[in-house]
Amino acid sequence: MRDFSELSDFLRSRRAALTPEEIGLPQLAERRRVPGLRREEVALAAGLSVTHYTRLEQGRTQQVSDSVLEAIARTLRLTPDEHSHLMDLARPEKSASRRAPAARPECADHGVRQLIDTFADTPALVLDRRNDVLAWNAMGHLLLAMHLDADAPDHPATRPNLTRMLFLDERVRDLYPRWHDEAQLAVASLRLVAGRHPHDKRLAELVGELILNSEDFAARWARHPVRTCVAGVKEIDHPLAGPMELSFQSLLVPGASGQRMIAYTAQVGTGSEAALRLLAATLQVPHAT
Repeated sequence: MRDFSELSDFLRSRRAALTPEEIGLPQLAERRRVPGLRREEVALAAGLSVTHYTRLEQGRTQQVSDSVLEAIARTLRLTPDEHSHLMDLARPEKSASRRAPAARPECADHGVRQLIDTFADTPALVLDRRNDVLAWNAMGHLLLAMHLDADAPDHPATRPNLTRMLFLDERVRDLYPRWHDEAQLAVASLRLVAGRHPHDKRLAELVGELILNSEDFAARWARHPVRTCVAGVKEIDHPLAGPMELSFQSLLVPGASGQRMIAYTAQVGTGSEAALRLLAATLQVPHAT
């Protein structure tokens, strides 16, 4: 049977983030012991009975119509990502079709590996949905984890995970001047994936490991942020090349069950482009043997 605690936690977190005025209800003069909306206020604004909404939030009902979910989503002012997450959590029968196979470890497609290796001056990597690094080119390795062996992604036992490194590896943490922003986005995107793949055992193990070993991760996970991340800008302060501002773009690998290729680029004529060129130049320096 599906555990509905995630749905309960999500609804409570969103209810706590709103005030009566934000959903068109009058603010009562009485002081509230806890911030946010009460269950009866959500029910009233959504056109539901208090009993119905309470049973849903407490995980005591497994049947809920699309119209009820849509009403709750509107009332709680959910973003498109949050709306999608709500539907994932409330629809166990649809999640069952995405059950993770017990199968062999994933690997990057050979053609995609060849493609990223042609990006001589552009950091690029291939990730699975859990943010395990399945492959990276020389620049991707140098930019994000030069302290690790370059062939670490080739072996499941040593395969890096970007989210794990962000929270548990100080050298990776130090790369990001705006680490708190990176951390929040990492948790929010992982939350979205976890909602879509509730049967993924390795993903659940990763989340459990991070909750146990990182108070920062545990606190953010408990707030239940949800957000997709396919493009944006990252600030990196690299020990070899200095500070840089890089745009990144994520592209799904067709037929690869959530795998995606990510490439990092700098605006032409900027100091960030010069920093990337400097980083690329270090690959040409012969190393002593």
